[in-house]
Order: sequence, then structure tokens, then C-alpha cells
Amino acid sequence: MKRVLFICIHNSARSQIAEALLKRECGDAVHVESAGLTPGTLNPLAVDVLREIGIDIAGKPTRDVFELYKSGAKFTHVITVCDQASAERCPIFPGTFGKTNWSFADPSKFEGTYEEKLAQTREVRNAIEQKILEWCSVNCVAATH
Repeated sequence: MKRVLFICIHNSARSQIAEALLKRECGDAVHVESAGLTPGTLNPLAVDVLREIGIDIAGKPTRDVFELYKSGAKFTHVITVCDQASAERCPIFPGTFGKTNWSFADPSKFEGTYEEKLAQTREVRNAIEQKILEWCSVNCVAATH
């Protein structure tokens, strides 16, 4: 079974969105988790844009990637969803096929009204969803969509 870990800075938006979308797309065919370099608080923008498409992550805790690493967790695929410089700070998990970087804008840095930030986060969600679909078309034979 493929084991995928999504990593971003705070595990508050991008990696949480990616985890939820991959779970929806591949179901039980893939084990998926997410974590952050310095875990923060779940971003309400991420909760709202996922709720729009029928996924509820409200109340989901953020996780520390270094705690996962220290616990000996094994992943076949590690995908960073932050900028390249931040991705360089991520640990190398033994047994992976390597680390891939999908760089997406950070919703915690968006400016404007809540509606404007929500629209920008929706664009990030859609971009992540496209990458998930591409990944699944190659890696997840049980894709449901």
C-alpha cells in the first residue's frame, strides 16, 4: 500500500487540504497523513473551502513532521506543498521514493476581506485538487473519480 505524507509549514491549510482530497480520491487504496514543520492552528479558510465540496475537517489537529519522523513513521511518498526553500527543511523519511515539491501559495499570507481570502484559498484548493488527480492517475489504480 502507498503511504503518502503531505507537509507544509504549519499543517494548517495546504497539507490538510491535500490530505483530505487524496483521501476522498483514492479512499482506502492509499494511507495518507499530513504534518507541518512548525504546527499551528487549523486555518478556518481551509475548513470552509473543503466544506464547500462536502469534506469536513473542522477540529482536525495539526501535527509536527519531526514527531512523525522520530516515531519511525514510514511513507512511500513525501510531498511538500510549500515553497521550495521551506521544503528543504523537511526531514528525509527512510524508505520513500523521494520527496516531491508542489508549491502552492500560503493562505495564511492572503490579504483582504474574508471573502477575498476565501476566494484565493479556493484557487489553492482547486490547484491542489488538480495535482491530486494527476498523482492518482499514475499512482492510485482505485481512484474513484
